[in-house]
Amino acid sequence: MVLASPWVCRNCLSRVARPLFRRHIRLQSTVAKTESIPPALLTRARTLASESQSLTDQLANGFDTRAAKKLGEYSPVVNALKDWDKANESVAELTSLIHDSTTDPELRSLAADDLTETRTELTSASQSLITSLVPVHPFAHLPCLLEIRPGAGGSEAAIFAGDLFRMYQAFCNHHDFRTNILKYENINGTSEAGIPLAEAIIEVENDGAYSVFRCEAGIHRVQRVPATETKGRTHTSAVSVHVLPSLEEDSAIQEDFNNPESDYYIDLKEVRQEVMRASGAGGQHVNKTESAVRLTHIPTNTVVSMQDSRSQHKNKEKAWGLLRSRIAQTRREKREEEMVNMRRSVVGVAKMGRGDKVRTYNWNQQRVTDHRSGMTVHDLDDVMGGGQTLENVMESVRSWLMERDVETLIAEEAEKK
Repeated sequence: MVLASPWVCRNCLSRVARPLFRRHIRLQSTVAKTESIPPALLTRARTLASESQSLTDQLANGFDTRAAKKLGEYSPVVNALKDWDKANESVAELTSLIHDSTTDPELRSLAADDLTETRTELTSASQSLITSLVPVHPFAHLPCLLEIRPGAGGSEAAIFAGDLFRMYQAFCNHHDFRTNILKYENINGTSEAGIPLAEAIIEVENDGAYSVFRCEAGIHRVQRVPATETKGRTHTSAVSVHVLPSLEEDSAIQEDFNNPESDYYIDLKEVRQEVMRASGAGGQHVNKTESAVRLTHIPTNTVVSMQDSRSQHKNKEKAWGLLRSRIAQTRREKREEEMVNMRRSVVGVAKMGRGDKVRTYNWNQQRVTDHRSGMTVHDLDDVMGGGQTLENVMESVRSWLMERDVETLIAEEAEKK
């Protein structure tokens, strides 16, 4: 839920991420399946259209950067409203012809045929208008970081963390997303293959990746018989997945690093920096140089450590990027939580799942269930292989998230009255 945040232009999304983003903004809610628009949203659309016309008149008398930017932000709503008005008028005219007793029978028959297609156009226009009104998440256009950590379940949770790591890698490969492994650490402190995972951080470098993977944040639960289980009993383990914005390559955000009002700002005096020798395998280099870096944001007690590179400078750069991402996400979630507390009737989107399970993977039944959208699939292998079944599940959650955003938008408009 991002009603208080500035809008983000959908045109910023990369060519690779745009198809997935388009799919996830297609509402499947009851509202989108009807021809009607909630009165509160229609009022908001007409208000924005009026403001857009005022900005157009203002720009006719001289160029203003802020006004031009605002006009660009309003244009999707204005265009969608025009399409909706046109389709709505057509439906009204055709319906009037059909119910007019003086209408020629042949003309009434043609009107009835056209009405079905026009109603379909109106439904599509309604959907487009609603989605244009919901502000895009402020991190939606950014690359993202996927943080994977085992939770309850001991070594089985660490093994499943590795499974999720490979699942996301496979998903990215299927969709031609560029990835970079920022951190991969096993439970023994090394990056050796075949050892249960302690923590991994994958950077998905494509613009718009955050909007694609936002639905994965939360607790993922696995139910299966561990390889070490001698009595064949099914165990339940959990892994947490955090989705953060990746900030390093975004020049506009770089400028906000020094703005105290920005989500990305960190006072350097509030961060304790430590360097140390890296642990684990690495030969003489690890034994002789202090390349590992640990940063602690004292006010929030947020700790970031990085030792994957042999260069202290590169580890420090990665650590600072990760620290800014975590702090920015925490600040965003805090505001969203405050908004949820103000509207107890509306479900909190971003916080949903951070403390509760969001998805269950059942090996015995080859079943995957997402507890937000309610979708259940029975092709576990394709899900764990990052295939189309996983995309279908993710798509169902994106639609669920959008529905919650629409509910919040309606609640926000209702509070203004």
